[in-house]
Amino acid sequence: MNHLPMMARFNRWANARLYASVAELDDDAYRKDRGAFFGSIHHTLNHLLVVDRLWSARIQNRDSGIRSLDQVLFQDFEALKSGRVEEDGKLIALVDEMSDQAFEAPVRYRRMIGDGLEEVRAGHILITLFNHQTHHRGQVHAMLTQAGVTLPPLDVVFYLDEIGEAGPPETISS
Repeated sequence: MNHLPMMARFNRWANARLYASVAELDDDAYRKDRGAFFGSIHHTLNHLLVVDRLWSARIQNRDSGIRSLDQVLFQDFEALKSGRVEEDGKLIALVDEMSDQAFEAPVRYRRMIGDGLEEVRAGHILITLFNHQTHHRGQVHAMLTQAGVTLPPLDVVFYLDEIGEAGPPETISS
């Protein structure tokens, strides 16, 4: 079963919820170094956008323009949020346009960390992308909790419930 179209939509949903919670912070709290791998909430969210653009471009065999994993794409929260919304839409379109054969196709790319060329199936790259999103959204969640912001649930089951896809097959609306 191919869950990647659902994961692309879940990713957009979770990012929208996360960004809505981040918007509750003032700029100082948003940019405060909280000891996470990328320091602040801003730099962690920026890193997620950087990596999504990098992986998507690799799948599409084009240059992403990304030169480092901590490259700053946007200094402003609203601009970063707009970039995130745009990228999430592009990810959904990319996944929706891919055939089963395209998911299995090898993607060759040069590593950003270390040296050498890699070859990975496109579908496995997308799994990596969505897993990477979840990993760093968890870090942002922890930083928001430190800042006193309460987040709504970000689990797949809550997304499925919201879109009417939770429960046994006979109860799911079509």
